[in-house]
Amino acid sequence: MNTGYVELARAQQERWESAYAQRPQLHGSEPSAAAHRAVERFGAAGIDDVLELGSGHGRDALFLARQGFSVHATDFSDTALDQLRHAAQREGLDDRVTAALHDVRDPLPPADATVNAVFANLLLNMTFSPSELRSLVAEVRRVLCPGGLFVYAVCSTDDPCTQYSRQLDDGLSVYDGFVGRFFDEDLVGELAGHWQLDELTPYDEGQRRMLLVAMTKPAQET
Repeated sequence: MNTGYVELARAQQERWESAYAQRPQLHGSEPSAAAHRAVERFGAAGIDDVLELGSGHGRDALFLARQGFSVHATDFSDTALDQLRHAAQREGLDDRVTAALHDVRDPLPPADATVNAVFANLLLNMTFSPSELRSLVAEVRRVLCPGGLFVYAVCSTDDPCTQYSRQLDDGLSVYDGFVGRFFDEDLVGELAGHWQLDELTPYDEGQRRMLLVAMTKPAQET
């Protein structure tokens, strides 16, 4: 694990592992609004395979697979991935869904320019230092083919939870024992350097205030 917050990151990994163990289907069975939007964008682009980062127990991975996509899901929780594998097997989707343990603070496994689409719901809100966040987005760009798509969703700084969060260093905050970073449009714009920013849409999902972001890797790198 290459991280500026070694102990904090390890503690958060244990926190998520415990949460998934205590509450199977922690995030529910319904797919996220971001996954619905990703299906539209990926389908319109003729993409049929997706790398999902931070899949959790797989509600979005399973939804993507039901829509006909081949999904390679990654997460840093063994417990969550076991739940995803069992659910995919029960639904007869195990031929479309693979799951691998991976911490995105480390380089992504795919080779350069071999992935057509990357999807991440709430992953970028997690416990990353600013440099780790930039490195992660750069890794996504590295593995995407020219013209490949990156769709992600994050909780925004307008989220009601910010009122009850305790501020930490580097823009991080803690709420209910989970540490993360809320996004504003400036941060999205900063991370979109060297990308084509196709969409930046605020939306509500339940009580959460979110930002949906869609970016394309340029056909020629600048």
